[in-house]
Amino acid sequence: MDFPLWSIAPFVLMLLSIAIVPLFAPHWWDKNSNKLLLSVAVSIPVLILIVPAAPHLLLDSLKDYFSFIVLLGALFVISGGIFIKGEKAGTPLVNTAFLAVGAILANLIGTTGASMLLIRPYLRANHARQHQAHLVIFFIFIVSNVGGALTPLGDPPLFLGFLRGVPFQWTLTLFPVWASAVGALLVIFNFYDQYVFLQDDLAVHGALAEKVQPRRRIHIEGGRSFLYLAGVMAAAILSGYFAWPRGIQESIMILMAVLSWYTTPKNIHHANHFHFAAITEVAALFLGIFVTMIPALEILSASARSGALNLRTPWHYFWMSGGLSSFLDNAPTYLTFSAMASGVVGGTAKNLNVLVHNDLGQLLLRAVSCGSVFMGANSYIGNGPNFMVKSIAEHHKVKMPSFGGYLVYSGSILIPLFIVLTWIFFR
Repeated sequence: MDFPLWSIAPFVLMLLSIAIVPLFAPHWWDKNSNKLLLSVAVSIPVLILIVPAAPHLLLDSLKDYFSFIVLLGALFVISGGIFIKGEKAGTPLVNTAFLAVGAILANLIGTTGASMLLIRPYLRANHARQHQAHLVIFFIFIVSNVGGALTPLGDPPLFLGFLRGVPFQWTLTLFPVWASAVGALLVIFNFYDQYVFLQDDLAVHGALAEKVQPRRRIHIEGGRSFLYLAGVMAAAILSGYFAWPRGIQESIMILMAVLSWYTTPKNIHHANHFHFAAITEVAALFLGIFVTMIPALEILSASARSGALNLRTPWHYFWMSGGLSSFLDNAPTYLTFSAMASGVVGGTAKNLNVLVHNDLGQLLLRAVSCGSVFMGANSYIGNGPNFMVKSIAEHHKVKMPSFGGYLVYSGSILIPLFIVLTWIFFR
């Protein structure tokens, strides 16, 4: 089906609503039922266009949405059953080390799993800090996005590449780019947090350093939930090796979440201030995003097939896949541009293995992989855990920047970094 250009208007309206409505109607926006109402209302023009002519596109998108929400929801519930008890020092050095550990962990349990597991203890460690928004923003940059580029478990685009023939260990070749990006962000964060910490300490006449020191030893409660977390990861990995019917993976993940919910003592949920508001907010907003982005993705795919995009060098692939992954779902964006790259070296969209056996193919696949994963950090909706981390932080009384305010942070920190990475790795 050929979509008219105007069909992307509902998607643009969805983005503008997320950016603007909270500024002018904050109390209305606070209700997740209103967010769902907005998603449905904005989706109506797309439904009118798609349902009669190409209902399979809507069905495929809703299936992807279901898989997306099941994965996020399972990890959200299971991580809520793990309580890291005690206090860590909320100093710049400890915070930097915390983010570094999160970047590594993101490759083992995914950016979503690492984000949901670590955001609450990270916030507790910094509860005495006066300015906390930048702590959460860098957490989103590093743990929720850039950190998860080394394994297919790290981020959904890389997992889809694994399902289409990219060897599981191939993503380890991204280590130089990953180390450069994560290392640079950690250095920037440490210097910035040192500055903010000093300003906060001066404001309380030197009392902050004492307030943020740990007073209890760290230990973990709810350790059985790590087994459920492993179950979710195993379901994801095994689905890449076995041709399971669609729904088996999701059923296992739901089972793990249900077991975690009913076997976790309620005092752990209470200690974690666990609530379903964050995942409900993501589910409500991303329903509209998944429906309204269908025309945009189809127009993108048609342009790719016709050669209208005229992509020739690795940096083209890095910025196009990354720029679109900032606002569209990065998984189908990855598939679109990796398919283009495969075609350049004589491969197909269904089998990306040829890319890893060709020098140019490896360069293009590396560019698409890094662009899709890294630039998901450019906006709150660039990657699933971003909005969830924001929501959890706000429920912990952290005043987070608006959609536009976040873009200022990403534009001033991430974009210059990506330009440097382009010059070093993707010329």
